[in-house]
Amino acid sequence: MRSAIEASLLQDGCEALDTIVAGGPAGADPHARGTGPLPAHAPIVIDIFPRSKSLRYFADMTRTVLKGEAAPELLEIYEAVRLAQDRGLQATRAGVSGEEVHAQVSQVFLDLGYPEREGRGFMHSTGHGVGLDVHEKPSLSETGGALQVNNVVTVEPGLYYPKVGGVRLEDLVVVKEKGCENLTHFERQLLL
Repeated sequence: MRSAIEASLLQDGCEALDTIVAGGPAGADPHARGTGPLPAHAPIVIDIFPRSKSLRYFADMTRTVLKGEAAPELLEIYEAVRLAQDRGLQATRAGVSGEEVHAQVSQVFLDLGYPEREGRGFMHSTGHGVGLDVHEKPSLSETGGALQVNNVVTVEPGLYYPKVGGVRLEDLVVVKEKGCENLTHFERQLLL
């Protein structure tokens, strides 16, 4: 799958470095690239962050999918991540701090019974800037400062559990005065 993604990106004038396709328990590590066959009935985290060969700018998008049947627990986790991402997208606008966006996303998880914990659950920031580097300022995290018009950031909450795997949804947005413009036009659908 990783080869197919990277070949497609090359055909579109982009280079892809370290594309993530991590299935099942391997997806519980947010940075695991994934190896071997992809398991059925388990989440597959696909994180694509290509760079334009001509313009040198990055993009970044993650989707979690599953081929087969999803356990009820996994459907609940996916829905929690979807709701948290929706809240993060709604909160992202000029003048709001990355800290506030992160706090609102974290609150959705807390309200749904998914507390932040070291090594499992929601264990990374809500997002980061994207430009000439795939990870740059501003940050949507506990230390994130004020967002400015035309900042390009990701909104990417995720939940990770060693026995289940990971679920992450990531969209790339442009910060505007009264909201954000979502540059990601790929559906969010768990079941294939």
